[in-house]
Amino acid sequence: MGTKYVYFFGAGKADGNAKMKELLGGKGANLAEMTSIGLPVPAGFTISTEVCTEYYKNDRNYPSSLAAEVEKNLAQVEALMGKKFGDAKNPLLVSVRSGARASMPGMMDTILNLGLNDTTVQGIIAQSGDERFAYDAYRRFVQMYSDVVMGMPKDEMEHLLEQKKDARGVHLDTDLKASDWKELVGEFKAKVKATLGVEFPEDPKEQLWGAIGAVFGSWMNQRAITYRRLNSIPADWGTAVNVQSMVFGNMGNDCATGVAFTRDPSTGENYFYGEYLVNAQGEDVVAGIRTPQPINRAKYKPGDLPSMEEVLPECYKQLAEIRDILERHYQDMQDIEFTIEKGILYMLQCRSGKRTAKAAIKIAVDMVAEKLIDEKTAVLRVAPNQLDQLLHPSLDPKADKKVIAKGLPASPGAASGEVVFTADEAETLAKLGHKVILVRVETSPEDIHGMHAAQGILTARGGMTSHAAVVARGMGKCCVAGCGDIKVDYNQAQFVAKDGSVIKKGDVITLDGSTGEVMKGAVATVAAGVGGDFGTLMGWVDKFRRMKVRANADTPHDAKTARDFGAEGIGLCRTEHMFFEADRIAAVREMILSADLEGRKKALAKILPMQKGDFKGLFREMKGLPVTIRLLDPPLHEFLPQEEKDIEALSATMGVSVQTLKHKVEFLHEFNPMLGHRGCRLGITFPEIYDMQVQAIMEAACELVKEEGFDIVPEIMIPLVATTKELAVLRANSVGVCEDVIKRYAVKVEYLIGTMIELPRAAITADAIAAEAEFFSFGTNDLTQTTFGLSRDDAGKFLPFYVENGLLEDDPFVTLDQQGVGELVRMGCQKGRQTRPGIKLGICGEHGGDPASVIFCDSVGLDYVSCSPFRVPIARLSAAHATLNAEAKAASAAKGCGCGGKGSDASQQPAATA
Repeated sequence: MGTKYVYFFGAGKADGNAKMKELLGGKGANLAEMTSIGLPVPAGFTISTEVCTEYYKNDRNYPSSLAAEVEKNLAQVEALMGKKFGDAKNPLLVSVRSGARASMPGMMDTILNLGLNDTTVQGIIAQSGDERFAYDAYRRFVQMYSDVVMGMPKDEMEHLLEQKKDARGVHLDTDLKASDWKELVGEFKAKVKATLGVEFPEDPKEQLWGAIGAVFGSWMNQRAITYRRLNSIPADWGTAVNVQSMVFGNMGNDCATGVAFTRDPSTGENYFYGEYLVNAQGEDVVAGIRTPQPINRAKYKPGDLPSMEEVLPECYKQLAEIRDILERHYQDMQDIEFTIEKGILYMLQCRSGKRTAKAAIKIAVDMVAEKLIDEKTAVLRVAPNQLDQLLHPSLDPKADKKVIAKGLPASPGAASGEVVFTADEAETLAKLGHKVILVRVETSPEDIHGMHAAQGILTARGGMTSHAAVVARGMGKCCVAGCGDIKVDYNQAQFVAKDGSVIKKGDVITLDGSTGEVMKGAVATVAAGVGGDFGTLMGWVDKFRRMKVRANADTPHDAKTARDFGAEGIGLCRTEHMFFEADRIAAVREMILSADLEGRKKALAKILPMQKGDFKGLFREMKGLPVTIRLLDPPLHEFLPQEEKDIEALSATMGVSVQTLKHKVEFLHEFNPMLGHRGCRLGITFPEIYDMQVQAIMEAACELVKEEGFDIVPEIMIPLVATTKELAVLRANSVGVCEDVIKRYAVKVEYLIGTMIELPRAAITADAIAAEAEFFSFGTNDLTQTTFGLSRDDAGKFLPFYVENGLLEDDPFVTLDQQGVGELVRMGCQKGRQTRPGIKLGICGEHGGDPASVIFCDSVGLDYVSCSPFRVPIARLSAAHATLNAEAKAASAAKGCGCGGKGSDASQQPAATA
């Protein structure tokens, strides 16, 4: 038998199941699963993701056996539904939808009501007894198909529709009559012919294959490519295509369509949350064309429209029962789509619902308490990058604010920025360092790049399940949706608020995604709290992870922040950051510009007590936890004055002529300081600098041991070592200073001396270097620069192009390049352990807070990662994921199977986002 490409579902039986996401995509796998557990799912079939792969591999040609499989499965659907595709009297209509293994809401294409033409529409009229409904469905199909499949500009059809409503003097689509829709079908088709030069296809089979091709083609449209890049979804996954019998929510007042979540996706509260519309099709709910109604009265507010619980009570009762079935079955919060046709409920989709970080944590913790999942599953349910949302500030309740409008609180958090009205403007200004708020009448999938670039999103239309709301929650962006209090004018690049305020492009506004308020100007914020459910989850995280997490911190304030976020020490203190403060930069400059050793020592003597005070502050905050202090790293010219007035001031302080100082500044200037006279090279040529710093470190430690009884083990790190001899010389100097200080204070203090591996040569010769180093800290920022031959400061001019065009999978300064830089890290670890089996290993580059990089670090056996204080929780959770996934993989290998057994579904998709 050849490869099976098409999988049927219907009447309680399905060829697939929920564990087949890789093959059937998330939608297809879950349609099969819902069918199998007895839920009312309209019959259909799924064309597998393998076809998508073959399609692109073979110049957009299908496998030879596909057409026959589609015919066979279409016949099964016809038999089950008692209708025939393309039949004049009893036609079957279908929807054609995408379905990747990871949810990509709105990024790919969908076609509804497929199979309609001038003949079959008469059959629909006969079936339904409703000419208006039939022509409404027909015009929707022509409008959607001409856009998605034929490439007709969407706004041209919208313009014809608006003209028709104006001519009839009506505001809503629902006010148009059957004759109006019939006329529009003809006008739409004429417009297609005039614009594209081809007739709109009448043959249902031609329509079907056109739609299938469009869905596969949409896998490579720009918005899908952008979404995959932003969410780390591999391009080779492909999408499936789902062909399903149509059921209609727009056949009258006993029909409806809706979108719901089994829990609140913004807060995680355990109540049924969703919206519906009577007499509508699915796209109406998310498009914001009509105001959706709540499905129940759980969060009723005065003025709310009637709920489904009141209008269609029997259907609501059935839907609520299905909600419970789905949560128990999938053991996760579900995002569902449903349609009611003539009082009969049908399920069209379920998937693990996108949620905010706050909701993800609450749902995970609550489900453990409800005994639906265990603690390990709860930890894996929360995506590490989501935690960044929790650490974002909220509005200061004491701050003054001028509220000019209010919409729906679609995605929590607070954001201020300059108003822009297009996604391109948002992206352009964000690249220039501006903070922007994207304001749209409603967002569409084409806005994805601007939504990503913006601090927050404001829309005039759309509900809590609109495109803007769902995508913003998935991104962790603040969003206020459906703000009817504003009137957006794209032509004037402004919006007018209900109170009369005119906000133009470039004006600053503030959004509160938790209340839906829109405020004029910037409003002060306060840091987010991290207790409650967050604390519970992080307790489980720490129980399961192997790797430690430290922080990069240079001040006591940073160190305290890091400790509050659970840091287990400092992995990088950059001592040069302490030199730039106003009360000490003059002494630093005096040291650099001194003509002889005596002058340098005199200046260093002024700096010594300042540095000692800094180190004392760090040691106190860490309370006995390890503190790694990197000795001076940057080239000396970075500390020197460049402005004429600053040089003159320094000249007066030092008693040296301005001309002499200028010559010295010019002499120390470096063309490529990244590769110049910096790091340990400074310590070799000016050993007195490192001697002063080591003295300050050890005196701080000895005084705290003597005075306050602290147990301190300073870790002194020598940067940019390329040869063993460099490290041997500087280690000997440092040991001499350390022993002298310990002798003077007459206390016992242990200390470690190690190095930063940030040059390829150091990684390659790590076995020799380890003879002189008690620890390695991989400086992956510089290791990336020196391995790629890139400057971080300049690469931003072209790296985005490389990533967007597939030349690089990720920005190597954001996510560690495992094939190149990662291999050097792996080699350095292996060689270092060969010489010194117990050597302490960590990284301190920015990669220490990137989830994928943290998982790699765990795989090579690092003892710890170090990152910025606000990314410590992300690193902790990533380390736990690394441990748990490694355990699951080992257990699976031991069983000799490729699945994780019951409940493995959570590990087959991006955590809390699928």
